[in-house]
Amino acid sequence: MARKSNVVAMLLAGGQGSRLGVLTKNIAKPAVPYGGKYRIIDFPLSNCVNSGIYTVGVLTQYQPLELNDYLGNGQPWDLDRQNGGVHVLSPYEAIGGAEWYKGTANAIYQNINFIEKYDPEYVVVLSGDHIYKMNYAKMIDFHKKNDAACTIAVLEVPWEEASRFGILATDDTDRIYEFAEKPAEPKSNKASMGVYVFSWDKLKAYLIQDENTEGSANDFGKNIIPAMLEANEKMFAFPFKGYWKDVGTIDSLWEANLDIINPNVDLDLSDKSWRIYSRNPMSPPHYIGPNAIVENSSISEGCEIEGNVDYSVIFSDVTIEDGADVRYSVIMPGATIKKGAKVYYSIVAENAVIEEDAKIGEIPEHLENPESWGISVIGSDAIITNGKEVKPGVMIKSGEEV
Repeated sequence: MARKSNVVAMLLAGGQGSRLGVLTKNIAKPAVPYGGKYRIIDFPLSNCVNSGIYTVGVLTQYQPLELNDYLGNGQPWDLDRQNGGVHVLSPYEAIGGAEWYKGTANAIYQNINFIEKYDPEYVVVLSGDHIYKMNYAKMIDFHKKNDAACTIAVLEVPWEEASRFGILATDDTDRIYEFAEKPAEPKSNKASMGVYVFSWDKLKAYLIQDENTEGSANDFGKNIIPAMLEANEKMFAFPFKGYWKDVGTIDSLWEANLDIINPNVDLDLSDKSWRIYSRNPMSPPHYIGPNAIVENSSISEGCEIEGNVDYSVIFSDVTIEDGADVRYSVIMPGATIKKGAKVYYSIVAENAVIEEDAKIGEIPEHLENPESWGISVIGSDAIITNGKEVKPGVMIKSGEEV
C-alpha cells in the first residue's frame, strides 16, 4: 500500500478541445505547445511541485498517446518518485471496468481507489488547460484555516465577460452563499478558475451521492458544487490575483502566446523562484543570420532565422528563410517558412511547411473589411504550396496540401 500523502492533486486532462480545431485533431488539449518551449500541462504540473504537492493523478481520455509520452515518468517536474509521483489515469483503469469518463466529477469518482491508496486529508482538483502560476499551498492553508469542505479559487473578471464563467457570490468572510454556472445575468464578477481544494471525506461522499443521482451531468460546476451549497457545507472563495488564461479557443491560445513577449502582462517565465518545468529535446543554440531582422520576439533553441520576425513566438527547430516575413504569429516546433513567404496573425503548427511566396493571414488594418479578419491556422504537417494564399480566419487541416 502507498504511504499516506496529506494532499493528492487530480489534474483533469481528458477534454477534446474541439474549439482549437486542427490543433487538437491528434493530441489532447493539455499537450498543445505553448510559449516557445512548453506544453499547456506544464503549468499545473509545475504549480503542484512548486507548492510541495508530489502525488498527482493526470486523468486522460481524448487522444492521450502524445500526452502520455510527454509525461513519461514525470522526471522533468521532479515527479519520478517511489511514493507518489505522477500517474496517468485512463478510463480503463477505473472502478467497474472500462467506461468513458462521463463528466469531471465522474472522472474523479472512477479514480476513488487511486486516491484512497494515499489516504489524503485534502484533494486538489485542477484543469489541464489553463496558463497561470499559483501557490496551491497557500490555498490549502486558507482551506484549513476556515475548516472548509470546499475552497474554490476565484478571479475577478470584467463584468461583460462574467456570463462565460461559473460565478460565485460571497459574504465579507469570503464564504460562498451562491453559485451560478454561466449565468445570463451575473450577480457578481467573481469567477471560478476551476481550481478546487476539497476535504477528501466530504468530496468522496458527494461523488458517491452524485454517481447515484439519476440524470446527473456528473460535473463539478453543474452538480457537486450546487449540491454542497444546498447542504450548507462550509465553502469559501480563495481570491487570486495574477495572470490566468483559459486557452480553450484559437484566439485565446494566440493571445496567451503573445502575452509572454508583452511587457505589460504579468507573466514572467524567467522567474527562478517559481520555475515552469518542461520536457524538451536537446537542440543546438538558435542562429540568426546577418540579414535577419528580429524584433520583440521569443526565439527558441535550434531555430535558423534568415528572414524578418516581429512580435512573434518561435518554437524550437523552426526555419525562417531569407526574405520571409513573420509578424504577430505563433510558429510551433519544426515548422519551415520558405523564401518570400508571409505569415501574419497566424498559428502554424508542428512541422508544417509554408513554401516560397505563399501568404498566410493578413494584417488587420490592410483589410478592406476588418470584420472579416481572424487568426489563420495551419495544421501540423500541412504544406502550403508556392504562391498560395490562406485568407484570415481560415483553418487548414493537419497533413493537408494546399
